[in-house]
Amino acid sequence: MPEPIDRLRAPHHIWGEVSDGWRLVDQPGLSVVEERVPAGAGEEWHVHARARQFFYVTEGEAVMRTAEGDVALAPGRGTEIPAGLPHQIFNQGPGDVRFLVISAPSTRGDRAAVAPPPPRGEGPTGTD
Repeated sequence: MPEPIDRLRAPHHIWGEVSDGWRLVDQPGLSVVEERVPAGAGEEWHVHARARQFFYVTEGEAVMRTAEGDVALAPGRGTEIPAGLPHQIFNQGPGDVRFLVISAPSTRGDRAAVAPPPPRGEGPTGTD
């Protein structure tokens, strides 16, 4: 019989020195993590070769930065990140942001740090 899971029973980890994650589902084919990021903090730029992800904000506001542009995320909004797209979630708000990250397959062993893309309009020719 399935058992309920919540932050109190889920394995907890700290990332980026100040952010929290709770592994609600941790299977090779599917990962669901609840995360909390304080104001002014975020992930490093990175990419996944296999996993596609869906980020869904439950509290606070975040910006999903991608190599294709930024997406503002408020409570009740989410965005899908396909495999191969460099990205970074960042909390520009005044308080904590909480969100769910759903990944298929799991991102374990499928994460590589990347340099941030150049700011828009500042490409090699300066005319992006």
